Amino acid sequence: MASIGRKLGFDSSFGFIMGEVKVIGASLSLFCCRVEWALKLKEVAYEYIEEDLRNKSPMLLQYNPVHKKIPVLVHNGIPIPESLIILEYIDQEWKGYALLPEDPYERASMRFWAKFVDEKCVQSAWAACCAEACERDEAVKSAQESLGFLDKQIEGKKFFGGEIMGLLDLVVGSLPNWLRFLEEFAGIKLLDAEKFPSLHEWAERFIQIPIIKERNPPTDKLINYIRANPPTTNKP
Repeated sequence: MASIGRKLGFDSSFGFIMGEVKVIGASLSLFCCRVEWALKLKEVAYEYIEEDLRNKSPMLLQYNPVHKKIPVLVHNGIPIPESLIILEYIDQEWKGYALLPEDPYERASMRFWAKFVDEKCVQSAWAACCAEACERDEAVKSAQESLGFLDKQIEGKKFFGGEIMGLLDLVVGSLPNWLRFLEEFAGIKLLDAEKFPSLHEWAERFIQIPIIKERNPPTDKLINYIRANPPTTNKP
């Protein structure tokens, strides 16, 4: 693992001790809470480092020089960027609670839908928030179409993987509070309980799980942040 880090140009100049786990993130990021949830489920002790996204630190720029984004997991001084990649790393590196199922098809299916959430659901919801008035109805329709696929996936299930909360639950679980904030900020309706009853019911249960609730970004703080820093791009 260290050799990979060196090839990518990383070093341990920030004084990380072997065996330490650190998360470089932002408390209001839907991508960062996934990582912390996974570590808590695995009972892995870690240090959280809050990043100022308006003034990115030398640490972030060194440990994620390609995209310069959060979250970044630093383990044994070596960084792993991108939340979906981090989740799989956590599942493989630490035993105990399994985030992914053993069955190859089920694992592949979870990876597919996790990628779908980030590439379709998150992107389309953000686009609906940022769309001009004349384009908003179409943007909302596109976002709801994506959510409709998730509603079908969770129908009749306790969790996306069945009876046990897994990787896909953590990925989708970062959406509800974030969607509520987009709805209130933009005056739109995305996660409609009547249109998506199964997804809405799952979301209401999920956000009440203690380990989730204690690290879920509050909607009011999200709204205050976005009002102070209005979106200037159609991508989150």
